[in-house]
Amino acid sequence: MYDIKRPWEELLDLLKTNNSKEIKAYLNALKSEEIVRSMSRISNEDQRLLLSLLSPEDAADLMEDIPSAQAVSIIESMDVGDAAAIFNEMESDDQADLLTELDPEDAEAIINTMELDEAEDVKKLIKYDPDCAGGLMITEFLTFEESSTIGEVVKNLRDNSEEYKGYNVQYIYVVSRRKFIGVLQMKDLLLSKLSTTLSSIVITNAHTVADTDPLEELIGFFDKYDFYGVPVLNEKKQMVGIVLRKHILEAENERASIDMLSTQGIVGGEELRTMPTLLRSKRRLSWLSINILLNIVAASVIAFYQDTLSAVIALAVFLPIISDMSGCSGNQAVAVSMRELSLGVVNPFDVLRVLFKELSIGLLNGMALGILIGFAAFLWKGNIYLGLVVGGSLMINTIIAVSLGGTIPLILKRFGIDPALASGPILTTITDMLGFALVLSMASMAMDKL
Repeated sequence: MYDIKRPWEELLDLLKTNNSKEIKAYLNALKSEEIVRSMSRISNEDQRLLLSLLSPEDAADLMEDIPSAQAVSIIESMDVGDAAAIFNEMESDDQADLLTELDPEDAEAIINTMELDEAEDVKKLIKYDPDCAGGLMITEFLTFEESSTIGEVVKNLRDNSEEYKGYNVQYIYVVSRRKFIGVLQMKDLLLSKLSTTLSSIVITNAHTVADTDPLEELIGFFDKYDFYGVPVLNEKKQMVGIVLRKHILEAENERASIDMLSTQGIVGGEELRTMPTLLRSKRRLSWLSINILLNIVAASVIAFYQDTLSAVIALAVFLPIISDMSGCSGNQAVAVSMRELSLGVVNPFDVLRVLFKELSIGLLNGMALGILIGFAAFLWKGNIYLGLVVGGSLMINTIIAVSLGGTIPLILKRFGIDPALASGPILTTITDMLGFALVLSMASMAMDKL
């Protein structure tokens, strides 16, 4: 029995034996996350050795298990012929995803070395935006002319069983001169007479999506309909692929992960610690270098009111609380707007509606938080005016932060700026500046009572 506490060590030992059967059996015994971890712990040379010992089909399964950034790194270090052999065995959507992340020259070399049919399919897919139905679909599906009989279909399936074994055969799709007609369920295929024509039993009112439909619409579609997959049609109403539910969920999760990294100022999408250090440093610095300038602006507010701050030292305790609490409230609104944008619930022109919705939340939460912090300040120093300055500042700043948090993503989206990247830092800088300015300016006006 395999010890999988440190699976990469066991894998390295197996690689020394060059026994492909044992290696395959060991990989099959591992969980997906253990495979990912193991691949990140072994060297590039050992990664290439592992793939060379596996059949192209098994290597393709392995590549589909690991993060795309890691897969791209491995492919770029491989011989073109070996990489093409693996690509031939991948699902069409995975082929397109990885090829679009490779350097154009490497991608072209691999495509030119792939099997002709596979290459033609992937050339069509990489022309689509990766976050639309065309970029997310698979091209492994079965279509038959509506004039075909059940007997002809069954014979075709049996005669080509080896070729079709990698297909997700849940449905058979019926066409007429390539134009989509409808769907045939497998139970109807099995229970109908061999002489029955497809046109007489096909479901003609089947749901479809357009190849240009964006990810947001596809997420909404699968939220509404509990389908395994849906046919994808081009502008000529010809079927060009199938979008599977699992691939939409994967794309949604990947977008959420990238958005999360973007909100933290990591530009360029997916980052793994196995990636080159200089590349990772560059991605993180791209926003940090800008953010430091914004923070200098925020700090200048404190410098402007340094006399007030020196006179009332207690304010220094509450400045970070006010800026942090306001920022948290605003980021909650950012998260909701980002989610609604991704689902298509709002669009960039809904700014006023979102603003009014968030104003009410900001008012309620601002009053509650202001009363709490103001009461705490009063209990600490016994000065009701200090409580009013601190509580009032937090209330006003919370209202502003929530209102801005809800609307900034929509405004950025309207001007073609990635809201996931810029919303958080912009909001934080504004709430810091306003929070400091509110506390210190109100304290300056009430200086004789503090």
